[in-house]
Amino acid sequence: MIATLDASAMLARAQAETGLDDYGDPTLPERFTLAVEHLNGIGLDANGIDQAQGVCHWLLTSRLEFIEDRRRYPIAAEVIDRPMFVTGEPRSGTTLMHALMAVDPDARALRFWEVMYPSPPPAVGGPDDPRRARADADWREINAKMPKWLLSHPYNDMLGDGLPEDERTWAFDFRVMTPTAWWRVPMQTLVGGLPTDAAAQYRLHRAMLQQCQYDRPRKYWVLKGFHGFRLQEFFDCYPDANLLWLHRDPVQVAASRTMMMADILDGIVGPIDLAVEAKKHLEMTRASIANTMTNPLVDDPRILHIPYTEFIADPVATVGRYYAFCGRTLTSQAERAMRDYLAYNRGDRYGKFRYSTSLLTDIGENLDDLHAEFAPFRERFGVSIEQRD
Repeated sequence: MIATLDASAMLARAQAETGLDDYGDPTLPERFTLAVEHLNGIGLDANGIDQAQGVCHWLLTSRLEFIEDRRRYPIAAEVIDRPMFVTGEPRSGTTLMHALMAVDPDARALRFWEVMYPSPPPAVGGPDDPRRARADADWREINAKMPKWLLSHPYNDMLGDGLPEDERTWAFDFRVMTPTAWWRVPMQTLVGGLPTDAAAQYRLHRAMLQQCQYDRPRKYWVLKGFHGFRLQEFFDCYPDANLLWLHRDPVQVAASRTMMMADILDGIVGPIDLAVEAKKHLEMTRASIANTMTNPLVDDPRILHIPYTEFIADPVATVGRYYAFCGRTLTSQAERAMRDYLAYNRGDRYGKFRYSTSLLTDIGENLDDLHAEFAPFRERFGVSIEQRD
């Protein structure tokens, strides 16, 4: 009989190993228990159970040490000044926009090695911090396990120096279970079903920024995440933030994200049912577009809306426009770095990512009907129908 995971035992082990017992949130043990119940309910084999136990232990001990760092160092005094965020639907150019901003020598972006192994603060580790090599090794394992992901997301070749989405800072909060934390466990990505608290999540995100900023030269933050459903809590936490919102044809979004997630899951759990995945991602796209059309904060003056096709036509000009919107200057040095990035990091450097809107027609959708459904969104944000097939 295959053993099951024991949440209480894992919590006790993490506390015994670190000598710490404060997770910074009294609700975390309960939430962790729900995550473990999910893991126990998906039919993991003995190897899967072993891998899940290792991931749980890593995340729990990281959380304990991260919270303890705020006692050891004056991290809470760090001021996060006018951070610049990028958001949009998946597959809307947000990662490229973020990557360009991240090469600005005056900017600071979160790095995977920092959020995967956040304790102690990066400044304490020094330039030869072994956590960098450890995260590089992790990413080589991820890329070997999910080689198709490099087609849709070639930025993964940055390894531990890669650019995580803001949601990755919540991995050790057990509110999401995403591939960059759970790739060793043969399971579907879990982005819903665990208790969420957007205000608490942003407090933790801010704490991560403070952790990574502590005792380092002052730079402005450039960040990327899917913030559309949490705008109130986002601006409550970061009232002086700006947000660039890229908008793309929802039909292309739904088809592209379907294929991307199919490629990721193929490496983790094996081949998946494309029809099931397409239905799921179309409904997720519909829900997100509905939120964009009805959330009053979408028109907040701190948000700059730009169509995806305009960004793709001249990425660096779009960056410059966003900087001006934020009251910052795009220096000639930063612009050169961005143009160099575009020249030496072609999006198809690992091959062409291919997807088709036939993924949607195969599940019984009519493309003309879908275009009509999303016409008010396209008109509001200047989004054209993309012709790719």
